[in-house]
Amino acid sequence: MRQLHGWSRVTYWCIWSVIWLYSLIPLRVHYAVSDVLYCLVYYVVKYRRGMVRRNLSESFPEKDAEELLKIEREFYHWFCDYVIETFALASMSHKEMRRRVTYHNMEFISELFDKGYNVALYIGHYCNWEWIISIGLHLPECVWAGQVIHELDYKPLDSVFLKLRSSMGTESVTRDVILRKIVRVTRQEKRQMVVGFISDQSPIYQSAHYWTNFLNHPDTLVLTGTERIAKQCNFACVYLDVSRPRRGYYDINVVPMVEESKNVPDWAITEQYFRLFEQTIRRAPQYWLWTHNRWKRDLEGLKQYNATVNKTHNRTENAKEESTGA
Repeated sequence: MRQLHGWSRVTYWCIWSVIWLYSLIPLRVHYAVSDVLYCLVYYVVKYRRGMVRRNLSESFPEKDAEELLKIEREFYHWFCDYVIETFALASMSHKEMRRRVTYHNMEFISELFDKGYNVALYIGHYCNWEWIISIGLHLPECVWAGQVIHELDYKPLDSVFLKLRSSMGTESVTRDVILRKIVRVTRQEKRQMVVGFISDQSPIYQSAHYWTNFLNHPDTLVLTGTERIAKQCNFACVYLDVSRPRRGYYDINVVPMVEESKNVPDWAITEQYFRLFEQTIRRAPQYWLWTHNRWKRDLEGLKQYNATVNKTHNRTENAKEESTGA
């Protein structure tokens, strides 16, 4: 938990206590609550329904209105399940998590360890990504397992999620310190590590380096930070293909991507990830996070941003030259 003081700490404990008490309820009761929550979120609040509808129609132009509406409703059902499943982490035992989340092809990660590699896990906002932290339960104790996260602005809630995400023995690290963490674990502690990266967010223009065709959106700007970190540290890369056979259960298949990442051409790993991830989404689109504005930044906006930066840079250089000449 991050350092909290005063009312922030009180607020944190209040939130955590409510979530922990609620998590003690059996999951079958949680899902009954989720059904009620679905009616409120979808029919009453209509939470981001316009955004979801637009994203689905643009991503699947080949589907008719009835198919899209079915996916939309199934998405909101799953989204409410995701919320209550995340809260369930507060008191869920390791045994229960092992029963509900099944990993396949974990021997491939063991083979990578035997070859001396550390491993970067490519994942997305698909199915319950919070439960993917359970991978730590399937690794040797000597292996450091963790995930790169984005801090929430509201510190008490951020601390609550940090506690939830540490419930299965993995550690959460922010992107700005992950390289230092890698150095500390691999060089100082002499341990191997597995790091999970959620890589389907929209990048800010300052860090946009690559674009691809993703879900019928040409020139989609994509995150490349995972690839750059993996190549810098020569991590082997694998993709976690997640499916949901039934409510409350997930199957996760370890899909090989590359081993010697430092020798792979730039952005090839990123492209490979998005092709694999798109296959996953198209197989069962209701389990992706359609509420976020994935395409709020585009290639045209990037060009305008770069033009503005170049113009500002030229003005600064001209001002320096005039000042020196004077």
